[in-house]
Amino acid sequence: MSDNLTDTVEAGSAAELDARRRRLKFRANHRGTFETDILIGGFVQDVADTLNAAELTDMEAILEMPDPDLTDWLFGRLPLPEEKATPMLRRMVDACRARCGH
Repeated sequence: MSDNLTDTVEAGSAAELDARRRRLKFRANHRGTFETDILIGGFVQDVADTLNAAELTDMEAILEMPDPDLTDWLFGRLPLPEEKATPMLRRMVDACRARCGH
């Protein structure tokens, strides 16, 4: 592969990751409830620019979860179910609980 083609492929990947990060930030800050916008949006704003492709995929899956479940887990009202406890969701829960003083 020529250097120009390699540069183009790498730039495309970087551009794709940047676009995913922008979409993720928007979705995280526009959940529909004030609590989740603040908690989830704040966490995503803090970490999105450092996430790799696999971590972005994990975060995108978290954003597909229902707000009531996420809010209960993030505030510690309910324990995080083991079957949902991905490393990214654990990281989010820990960060949100620390932010809320739990």
